[in-house]
Amino acid sequence: MPDEPKTLDPAAPSAGDTARPAGIPTATAPSGTPATAGDSPAPGPARRRLLGLVAVGLVLAALNLRPAITSLGALLEEVSEDLHMSGSVAGVLTSVPPLCFAVFGITAPRLARRFGPAAVVCAGMAAIFTGLVLRPFATGTAAFLAASALALMGIAVSNVLMPVIVKRYFPDRVGSMTGLYSMALALGTSAAAAATVPMTDALGGDWRLGLGVWAALAALAVLPWLPLLRDRDTGTAVPATASPDTAPRTAEAASRGGEAAPHAPAPRITRSRTAWALGVFFGLQATGAYITMGWMPQIFRDAGVPAATAGVLLAVTMVMGVPLAFVIPRLATRMKNQGPIVVALGLCGLTGYTGLFLAPAGGAWAWAVLLGISNCSFPLALTMIGMRSRTGAGVVRLSAFAQSVGYLISIPGPLLVGVLYQHSGGWGLPIVLMGGLMVPQMIVGTLAGRDRTVEDEC
Repeated sequence: MPDEPKTLDPAAPSAGDTARPAGIPTATAPSGTPATAGDSPAPGPARRRLLGLVAVGLVLAALNLRPAITSLGALLEEVSEDLHMSGSVAGVLTSVPPLCFAVFGITAPRLARRFGPAAVVCAGMAAIFTGLVLRPFATGTAAFLAASALALMGIAVSNVLMPVIVKRYFPDRVGSMTGLYSMALALGTSAAAAATVPMTDALGGDWRLGLGVWAALAALAVLPWLPLLRDRDTGTAVPATASPDTAPRTAEAASRGGEAAPHAPAPRITRSRTAWALGVFFGLQATGAYITMGWMPQIFRDAGVPAATAGVLLAVTMVMGVPLAFVIPRLATRMKNQGPIVVALGLCGLTGYTGLFLAPAGGAWAWAVLLGISNCSFPLALTMIGMRSRTGAGVVRLSAFAQSVGYLISIPGPLLVGVLYQHSGGWGLPIVLMGGLMVPQMIVGTLAGRDRTVEDEC
């Protein structure tokens, strides 16, 4: 693994998600003891305006973190035909998102350390806008992939830094603000899946206009971040000498769920079985999510479902994350072992894929709901990342390690589905592959959900 930057707090909510992150000053009560959130003075008007602006920016940014992907999934057949893509090349296209997340997401902490997280998120929104504007003008596969990669680069860095923004500006409301942007992310995902085909039809049936219209939403998302460009405060800091492989073992760990010392050294993540289990679990759930976003509309269309309905079915799958993004993390933090949740979500996925194999059109709405529930392994994975380390530095390393490993693991999945579809002439083998991946996902997820921390293993 490349050397991970050493600056930022993790993206995952944890059992103690209301704790003030290291590096943000703690108010002191008159007696000299640290003040609680309830003791903190009410923010002044300027501070309230700032927090309101950040909240609007978070919502608008979250709305833009998936439309570049799900809008393409709804029109993949038209794009493939017009640009003369084979099934294998279309599979490469659906593999681009996790590849960009793995490659560009790892640069986000280093960029935020230099320029500030708000400035990097602003640049990310601008990159999304630029990529979505350029993509409709592509006349070949290479240009289309390049424009898509630019938009996905902006998504990657913003995706990593939005939780850091939450902890920077809302240290006492991490749970509620994380739920807010998670809901907005799910809404943007489902809206793009449901509305892209109808908008394309309304605009004359040109897929280029149907994809390009989402650039307007990205342009809107740039605006709230412009006043925050001068805020270079990077929030938390991790010792510059620490790295995933060489950081010394934590000498004094905080109690489980508590706040770590600001300069606690990070554990040796690569020696932890729990860290590897989390990385593989993250990768397998991401594989299922990107296969679903990239291919599920086409599976339904090939089964005889109209294109507009296929897009709505994908929207149903994605919108399941709106309520469950609040419920699952809260439930997980109340349990010592998250294995039962992993298994329950996995069984929903197995049932959905079985139905998709046997009767893709007949039970389409039921399969869409079940697969949407199964895809909520994503917020569960983030929650477990936050629960599997005692220290702030350890969670930073674990988050970087698990997400980097996970996105790398997820890259071949969508491509393999495209190759199997092209060479088998149908969706039978690809769906068997999708369902089969749920079994190892449940196994490694159960291992990752055990009540232990990476410090216990390093």
